[in-house]
Amino acid sequence: MIIIPVHDMVLLPGVSFYFKKDTYRQLNPAEIGAGEEVLFLMMREQKDLKDAVPEDFYPVGILAEIVGIDSEGLVQVRARSRVSVTELHALNGEISATTAERPEIEDISVNEIQAKFDRMRADYLQFVQKFQWGVWVRNVVLRWNTLEEMMCSSAAYLDMPWPEKYAVIAEDSRRRRYEQIEHAIYEFIAEAKVAEEAQEAQQESHNQAYREAAIKKQMTYLQNQLQEMHPDETPELDRLAEKIAASGMNETARREAEKVLNRMRQEGQEGHEYGMLHDYLDFVTELSWKKEEAAPIDLARAEQVLEEDHYGLKQVKERIVQQIAVMALNQKQSGSILLFVGAPGTGKTSVGQSIARALERKYVRISLGGIRDEAEIRGHRRTYVGAMPGRIMEGVKRSGASNPVMVLDEVDKLAKDYGGDPASALLEVLDPEQNSTFTDHYMNVPYDLSDVLFVCTANSTDTIPEPLLNRMEVIRFPGYTATEKFQIARRHLLPKVMEDTGLRPQNLRVKDDAIYRIIDEYTMESGVRGLKKQIGTLCRQAAVKIVKGERKSVTVSAKGLVDYLGLPNTHHDKKIDEAVPGVVTGLAWTSAGGEILFVEARLVNGGGELIITGQLGDVMKESVQIAVSLAKAMYPEAAEQLKDHDLHIHVPAGAVPKDGPSAGVTITTAIVSLITGKCVDTDLAMTGEISLRGSVLPIGGLPEKLMAAQRSGITRVFIPADNVQDLREVADEVKKGLTIVPVKKVDELLGKVLSK
Repeated sequence: MIIIPVHDMVLLPGVSFYFKKDTYRQLNPAEIGAGEEVLFLMMREQKDLKDAVPEDFYPVGILAEIVGIDSEGLVQVRARSRVSVTELHALNGEISATTAERPEIEDISVNEIQAKFDRMRADYLQFVQKFQWGVWVRNVVLRWNTLEEMMCSSAAYLDMPWPEKYAVIAEDSRRRRYEQIEHAIYEFIAEAKVAEEAQEAQQESHNQAYREAAIKKQMTYLQNQLQEMHPDETPELDRLAEKIAASGMNETARREAEKVLNRMRQEGQEGHEYGMLHDYLDFVTELSWKKEEAAPIDLARAEQVLEEDHYGLKQVKERIVQQIAVMALNQKQSGSILLFVGAPGTGKTSVGQSIARALERKYVRISLGGIRDEAEIRGHRRTYVGAMPGRIMEGVKRSGASNPVMVLDEVDKLAKDYGGDPASALLEVLDPEQNSTFTDHYMNVPYDLSDVLFVCTANSTDTIPEPLLNRMEVIRFPGYTATEKFQIARRHLLPKVMEDTGLRPQNLRVKDDAIYRIIDEYTMESGVRGLKKQIGTLCRQAAVKIVKGERKSVTVSAKGLVDYLGLPNTHHDKKIDEAVPGVVTGLAWTSAGGEILFVEARLVNGGGELIITGQLGDVMKESVQIAVSLAKAMYPEAAEQLKDHDLHIHVPAGAVPKDGPSAGVTITTAIVSLITGKCVDTDLAMTGEISLRGSVLPIGGLPEKLMAAQRSGITRVFIPADNVQDLREVADEVKKGLTIVPVKKVDELLGKVLSK
């Protein structure tokens, strides 16, 4: 018996088929002839027979008989039955097998089979007549006599994986087998119909495009004729038409642009609206309408860029890297709207620029400080004289791309008046669910802003409306420690300023102690903006000496710094030298960073009145009232003296307005210290708000406040227990120099700070 392995070929009993006798090595033309048996084994996948093992074959085969061989070597075989392969050996291409007959389950009547076959063949004939190859296929179909022949002939064209085709061969139930054949044939017919319909639709689309091209060609010809008849007409309109066609704008924008272009043709250059319409078309055609393909993101390079451009800001950079990683996984151009919050000079804007460099995308910055007109965001309607697009679309145009990194600076300094609320206009811009169809009033057509990566900056979130704030993810810039400022000055600021002033490394050398003195005595900030200005002054002074020929090179040390920068012009409060009852050191947050402040309390002759000085805001005044009530409740005997004395609370400096919910514990401690006569150690400071129940409530700005404490010589700081988790944002350098004590209750705090 001849054994022939086959793959992806459907053979069923009763079907005749052909193959060339030299196709398989097992067939020797001298040894085969009519009447010989052939066993077709089903291979799981196509592979070289020399490498075949028994596991490469399915356990069902087809037993066939050779009918005859023609003169051209074409062998006709007729399949007789299906068999189960009970034993199989395969070695070096030699295959032997033992089989057993596999009975058919006759669970369908002959009449039902014939009815099913007649219906399917009729549908097949009706289907093939629609195609060019239907004439010769029709003759093939008419020669089919069984469903098995229909399946075997169509198997090569069916979109079925080989395991599904094999399942048809292995099925014992004739009813289920015919159901599988019926499903496969009708699925093939349906897919072919869909493909044909798609091809017809594509051809119709091509015909429409050809027609449109012909019409445009005729229009061009007519326009050229008109140009010859009116040579004074400007060819600028043709240039604008070409720009509209090449811009790739969406259908709505294209219709609007063509409408405006037709108005320009009708009005002519002398029309009073011609200039405005020209400016409009010039603007919309210079926008990048084509959606940029998402470029692959190199996360390692992004981390490297952030490290090169910025020293410190570890948590900020980690959060930005997380954002970039999410964008890479989702293959999106943008992600969450980031809001950088921190004091001036902490690197918020420059980090946005580094993000653009890390992503290799265009960068554009828009300053929103002081904007009070909604039209600055949404643009003016073209009905107004001097109408202009909004700053958002103007920024997109400047970038020359549809996916720039856009930094919106100073969102906390937006204002509103009769011209509208610009913060409300930003709601649509910064909402990923809405900005895909952002409509600038000047353009009057939607533009997709969903690929723009928006980065906002602010000094504080207090003035940002809640709906706008909810659309952004806040990342706080805590400010720099003295060591970080030194590294930034040495690595970035000094080389940049020297380059700007034309100084070379051999012309100017600034010693480390000089930089540290500038940080400590000439600046008072969380960022490095003032530090850069002082270094700029230093470089300019050195440049004067070099240009005058006084020196060829300048070396600046801490001792000689006064000769270049003058006397120190800033003053940081230092801890007081002597403890006095009623005087306590507190911690405050300002827009320039953290500072210590002193709360002073004193009893003066009077009638029990409360005197508050130091320009305290409403929140701090309420804190004073709560502190007085709490002190009276906790120390009723000592508080008796408040009945015939006035209590004066003062917070230096008196010319600086102060407010905020974090001075409650300091004021309470100062009052209790005063009425009990017990001093508070000058080496400690505290921060926290209080309630009438005596609880210490959490506060904000803890990193900046702890920096101020360390800078001022404080060694021990009391903070609310609920703020312990915020210590993760505090630099290790700061925490090492402080003993930080969390407290939950005011009485717990007083018991630890009041001396015996």
